[in-house]
Amino acid sequence: MTTEKLIFNHENKKTIRHEDFIAGISKGMAILDSFGTDRHRLNISMAAEKTGMTRAAARRHLLTLEYLGYLESDGHYFYLTPKVLKFSGAYLGAAQLPKISQPLLNLLTNQTSQIFSVMVLESYEAITIARSAAHQQTDRVNPYGLHLGNRLPAHATSAGKILLAHLSEQEILEWLEKYPLQRLTKYTHTDNNQFLALLEDIREQDWCYSCEEHELGVHALAVPVYNRFGKVVAALNIVSPSMRTTQDYLIENILPLLQDTARELRQLL
Repeated sequence: MTTEKLIFNHENKKTIRHEDFIAGISKGMAILDSFGTDRHRLNISMAAEKTGMTRAAARRHLLTLEYLGYLESDGHYFYLTPKVLKFSGAYLGAAQLPKISQPLLNLLTNQTSQIFSVMVLESYEAITIARSAAHQQTDRVNPYGLHLGNRLPAHATSAGKILLAHLSEQEILEWLEKYPLQRLTKYTHTDNNQFLALLEDIREQDWCYSCEEHELGVHALAVPVYNRFGKVVAALNIVSPSMRTTQDYLIENILPLLQDTARELRQLL
């Protein structure tokens, strides 16, 4: 009897039969995934290095994606086109959490004139999937986390650490092994043992304050969002310039609002 050969995805713990796996789609998505906030343009050599493909294979995939309209090229570099937004638009239009969160986030902003976001964990980053309207924002400071789809290193953000803290111990260790802690500012945690102790404290108190770990002059506060089954599915956070709000203000005045809103979300999820 022949045993089926399975392929395991360590990112999402999914398996697929080898005969059902389409390598071409995987490689094409790997090309798209190579673009990011710090990599707006890629040439063939860069794409090959990022994906592990040969230059010839990377070239064919880049040209195919350009032909399909997902990439544009200036003859040397390739860059994303607005067509890739179809996927994010479809997700935001269909997913339950962003829709449910939006009015509650807007209510928080109306109460406090601050900006609030809902974020989820994806690989080593926390991603903004909903944020409050900022029509009353009058200052020109634009701290991280203020636009949909923004991706931030999880270890250096309040929302990211909340999400990491509620993984299993084994999942956290695997995450640290795969994504070594990188220093972004002088306040970023880079020691694994200290980081593990910090996550334990965060899990026990069920909220996280973070100051200037990702960006100087910015601090943030986050709480977990549970679903009705008690599983953490997202983080609810506020991001603010430190010259505009103090740590005491966030913890004393904003934290109760975040916790109340998270409880409301739990009843709806």
